[in-house]
Amino acid sequence: MSKPTHALDFLQKAAAVAVPPVCVVFGDEPFLKSEVLGVWRASVLSGQDAEFSLTTVSGSAADLPELIDALSTVALFGSDRRLVIVEDAEKFVSDNRPQLEDYVQRPATRGVLVLDVKTWPGNTRLAKAVAETGLAVECKVPLIRGSRLDLGRMTKWVQSRSKNHYGVKIDPAAVEALLEMVEPTFGLLDQELAKLAPMAAAEKSISLELVQSSVGNWRTRQAWDMIDAALDGNAPEAIRQLGLLLLSGEQPVALLGQMGATLRRLAAAMATLRDAERAGRKISLHQALQQAGVHRFWIEKSERQLRQLGRPRAQELYHWLLDADLAIKGVSSSPARAQLVLEQLIVRMSSALDPRQVAVAGR
Repeated sequence: MSKPTHALDFLQKAAAVAVPPVCVVFGDEPFLKSEVLGVWRASVLSGQDAEFSLTTVSGSAADLPELIDALSTVALFGSDRRLVIVEDAEKFVSDNRPQLEDYVQRPATRGVLVLDVKTWPGNTRLAKAVAETGLAVECKVPLIRGSRLDLGRMTKWVQSRSKNHYGVKIDPAAVEALLEMVEPTFGLLDQELAKLAPMAAAEKSISLELVQSSVGNWRTRQAWDMIDAALDGNAPEAIRQLGLLLLSGEQPVALLGQMGATLRRLAAAMATLRDAERAGRKISLHQALQQAGVHRFWIEKSERQLRQLGRPRAQELYHWLLDADLAIKGVSSSPARAQLVLEQLIVRMSSALDPRQVAVAGR
């Protein structure tokens, strides 16, 4: 029986790994999940019309018999194999656990079923069955002894990503500075490398000086201060800082991504707490935050922020982020409307505003 593979290990040897009929991707690191899913799409789907053989469905709307039918047939157009991805599949797995256990034992040979979940306990019959014949990939920030960031692995990833994806080396001192200045999430680190690489194109190397001058500036710090102010209930201050950031040239979609990195962890902690209570298990807020991937040195602050939010609002964080993302990428993509979307999200996160606070906030 094989244990789950961490995404960093999987991505290093992905080309040599055959894609089995049942795969699981789990964890709270969306960037790593996207990278792993990209590898599977490239491996399973081939040809000019390959996307005809791809089915992506939400776990809340997925119907297992229909998915099995899709996995067992070849699309009229597309590749020889089918790829079915079930996103947010917790409820789907819970509702169909016995049937999925049977399917893993006798999967369709023409297709690949991918379950995208936040958690994947290894002691369940389904997890053990997947470990025997399938593949489970863990997508989390690598930790040492459960709570301390594995700086060695993060450093190697930054160096590899910079060289192999962006075509520039990065000095060891520059990596150390980058990991100190940026929240250790892969998506944010990749964004910074994408900004730094063109600046370092002539020298073919990202230096410590370049990182210090381009990453750890006031805009980066102020974005985190804005998020903290909102989560501490100080909407006027958060909106003031948002205005300064937008005036300085920050893009609303980038700011929403930075906000989402924090809010998704708080939402995951609340979901963990709620699930434990429904199962009759006692779990502390501290433990829930740990399981959600919040690092030890941020847990105390995160506990305070969740208490300020309160349970009803904390349980709405995922929906609020989705609403904001859809709006900014859709009908509210103009700068003025995008700013309003972010201001509304800040107000939702903060304590209720009275008329005097509204005036201070500029609304």
